[in-house]
This record gives sequence, C-alpha cells and structure tokens, in this order.
Amino acid sequence: MCQEILREIREGGFSFQKLSGKYSELNLMKEIPQNPSYHGEGDVYCHTEMVCERLLELPEWRELEKEEQELLFMAAAFHDIGKVYCTKQEDGNWVSPNHTMMGEKKFRWLAYRNAEQFGLTFSQREKAARLIRYHGLPVWFWAKDRIEFDLLKAAESIPLRLLYLLSKADVQGRIAEESDQLEEQVALFADYAKELGIWEQPYVFANPYTKYQYFHRESLRHQAVLCDRTEFDVLLLSGLPLAGKDSWIARHGMGLPVVSLDDIRERMGVSPAKNSGRVAQAATEQARIYLRRKQPFIWNATNIIQETRQRLVGLFAGYGARVHILYLEAPYQELFARNQKRARYIPEPALEEMIRKLEMPAPWEAYEVI
Repeated sequence: MCQEILREIREGGFSFQKLSGKYSELNLMKEIPQNPSYHGEGDVYCHTEMVCERLLELPEWRELEKEEQELLFMAAAFHDIGKVYCTKQEDGNWVSPNHTMMGEKKFRWLAYRNAEQFGLTFSQREKAARLIRYHGLPVWFWAKDRIEFDLLKAAESIPLRLLYLLSKADVQGRIAEESDQLEEQVALFADYAKELGIWEQPYVFANPYTKYQYFHRESLRHQAVLCDRTEFDVLLLSGLPLAGKDSWIARHGMGLPVVSLDDIRERMGVSPAKNSGRVAQAATEQARIYLRRKQPFIWNATNIIQETRQRLVGLFAGYGARVHILYLEAPYQELFARNQKRARYIPEPALEEMIRKLEMPAPWEAYEVI
C-alpha cells in the first residue's frame, strides 16, 4: 500500500503548512478561537503549526524511527481537529469539551473514508487516532483518585513515550500563563510511566483475567494476582453493517450457536429503524439461556458503541464467561458496494452516520480484543 500522507509528510520536510495545503480538513482549524489564558498564540491552526514546529525541536525526536516520526507528526497535525466541532463559549470563555474524543473519531473517519488519499495501514491509523484521543492525558492524569488507571488504559493502545512527546510539543507550542507548570506535569507523567513499567509497552498483568478485572473494578490494584474463575467463552462481534460478520461466522464459527440481532429483527418483522428495544430484549433473553448453561456462543451485532459493548461484556462476564471481542472491518468503498446488493438495504446517510459514530474496541474492554 502506498502510504501517501506519511510519504508527503517526509517529502514535504515535516511542514505543517505544506500538509494543510494537501489535506483541506486541517484548514478548518483556522479562526477557531481558543481561551487566551491557555492559548495566547491565537486560533487552533496557529497553535497546531507551533506544536508541529516544537515537535521537530525536541531532543528525543532524532532518536525515533522513521515511521514513528511520520506517525507522530501526523498525530500532531490532527491532534486538535476535534476543536472544530466542539468549540463554544461558556460564561464568556472559549471552551472545547470532549475535543480529544471527537478528534479521535474525526481522524479515524477521515482516514477510513479517504483511504486512498491517506494510505495508512489499520495499525497506523489506529495508533494515530489513539494518540489524538489521549494527547491531553499527561497534563491531567495526576488529578485522578487512581492516578495509574488512565495511564495503564492508554498504554494498552499506544506507546506512552510517543504520547509524552506529543503532549510535550502541545504544551510548548502555545503561549500560556502556566506553561512552566504544564511542562512539569508532562515530565511527571514520563517519570510515572517509567516507574510503572509502561513507557515502552503495556503493563504485564498476572493473567488476562486479572487484567480484565482491573479495568472493570474500582478497588483493584494493578499488581493483584487473581485466580481465573471463568468457565466458558463468548465471542462478541463488532463492526459496521456489511463488514463481513455473517461470512466470518460461516467460515470460523465452529458451529457455535449465534445470537443475531438481524435475524431476530427479521423474524419479528421489525424495521431496523424501529423497536430496537424489543429486538435487544429478545436477544438478551436468548443469550441468558446459553449463559445459564455455561454454553459458548456468538453474539452477532454491530456493537460499534463502547457503552453498548461494555454492557454486554459485563452481562456475559457476570455468568463466568471469558468474553472475546472480535472487530471486523471492510474498506469504505467495499462497504457501500455491498450495500447496493444487500436485500436489507441501509440508507447511505444512515450508514455514513454509523461510520462517524464508530468507537473502536480498545484492548482493555474484554478478556481479549482482536
């Protein structure tokens, strides 16, 4: 695959201006205002340009591998793209609530929809998306009750040494009243990540069961060693409509019983746009039969929203199941081509909206995430 945006970043001399000349979405950040107390330099575009410049000046930058430099610069260029959609005034101040989560979704949507232009592998796309999602973490992690929790969660998806560099450039690429304090917090983040042993890689839990329990129980310490009391496996599929879930089950399902929301909806004669509660209730009742028997099964639905997945994972785990999430994806153009041939045609605006809302399963969500 021709890695277009990464190639253009390097051939353009790591210039944010040149990159924004080829990727028009970056120009949307022009004239998006920011709170001058934290961003005296001006709008979001001006801040982003400064961040990209500071990134190249960091001593650690020269130590990175070629692809890491390209990916990190790309993440820096898009790190505040969410502010385009979140910025508003509250009590006379400009704020951008949840802009990191929105930025992750927007970048993923852009890179997925425009795959030929971006030319990223799945791994490259997701690493950059997660860097965007967590780029504010080094500044505020210390304010939490379990200060290690969010670091361990982020380390499941991205190398924290790269997140540190992005955050350090983010703090330096601005004019702020408390810039020195912000830099100290980012440095503290680095020290704590190294102390936890997650600077280069995720934390090595005692076993997968302990890892799952740590991320789903409030009082558990990460050093705990729990006895794995799971008794059977449940596979929870996740992916956009037409991503190939039914085909995967036909090839790899090993004859396991399947709880399929689409099949239940069809049997009940329910439109995809209506009475989803009835369908979900019927599916849950069917799943409980298997759960009470400790019988492995497959739950087949889109499950593209994290809250939905976590509700199901919690239900299944409560019966002693080892829950495995399997995410499936098909190229954007292929998805729409399949839709044209599908008996249960999905209106294209509805399909587009689902793509925009997609929340990628994170490694901490279940016993195993594939």
